[in-house]
Amino acid sequence: MSDKIDLTSGNLLEGLAGEIRSPGGPGKFTRSFNQALIAEFRANNGVLTGELADSPFLLLTTTGSKSGKQRTIPLAHIDIDQRILVIASRGGAPVNPTWYSNLIAHPEVSVELGAETFPALAVAIEEPERAQLYANVSAHIPVFADYQRRTDRVIPIVELRRL
Repeated sequence: MSDKIDLTSGNLLEGLAGEIRSPGGPGKFTRSFNQALIAEFRANNGVLTGELADSPFLLLTTTGSKSGKQRTIPLAHIDIDQRILVIASRGGAPVNPTWYSNLIAHPEVSVELGAETFPALAVAIEEPERAQLYANVSAHIPVFADYQRRTDRVIPIVELRRL
């Protein structure tokens, strides 16, 4: 793609989040942003530079629930009690992100965290633990509280357990 996407917090929180919440879901901007973030992540052994340098990203590779194809997506994560957690927020959209459906269908995933790549089992956290963890996550990353306020669905939390 010839259009350069800047890896900025503005593009992340406004451009990408706005597009993924839209009825059409992720589109050209999201794909371009994700491709740029994945390329930078891999080129720098799991370290981002610029405005997103302190952002806690990992790369998650899932198997498509319908296609069976491998798909890689950058996700924010949080570590709580030595557990790697990702949030299926889709920016507060009324439906879960596609990657969540993929890992429910095929829970064995690949995780790139920093310079390390490892197989993991994706486990959706059940209530009441999910609610407690979501409150903790929202305290650390306030945008997730905003995402929950934007939707009526319960936003899933997934633990990525090393295999």
